[in-house]
Amino acid sequence: MNQIPMTLRGAEKLREELDYLKSVRRPEIITAIADAREHGDLKENAEYHAAREQQGFCEGRIQEIEAKLSNAQVIDVTKLAANGRVIFGSTVSVQNLDTEEEQTYRIVGDDEADFKQNLISINSPIARGLVGKSEGDIVVIRTPGGEVEFEILKVEYI
Repeated sequence: MNQIPMTLRGAEKLREELDYLKSVRRPEIITAIADAREHGDLKENAEYHAAREQQGFCEGRIQEIEAKLSNAQVIDVTKLAANGRVIFGSTVSVQNLDTEEEQTYRIVGDDEADFKQNLISINSPIARGLVGKSEGDIVVIRTPGGEVEFEILKVEYI
């Protein structure tokens, strides 16, 4: 499997979720299954089937997170010498030259992306258009809504 780029924060969040699933959620589900078994016939026991279904989801998520972490290429942007260029993990402030609206994005891995929190995937059109550019550059980015012209106001590595 290919390496998956991930920020240090993204890897930490996945490790926290994995720890929660293994140390809290998994034992809760095991207890729920044991309690449901005590109610008798398993064929018609809805509680038992619901707990087994939750167990399947939990175990699947544990495997998914472990696979992602084992294939992760964790990048700590604070330790890179990017010389003012937009790179993976950087925080970029841009101004839409048509609307004069300012926006700040952080370029992250696919699993960390959350547009509502201005975390954009490295594979998004905006991130692909910004990567490699520097403060003061004007870039034209093809978005689903058409071409948009941005000026890069600030690049930070936090």
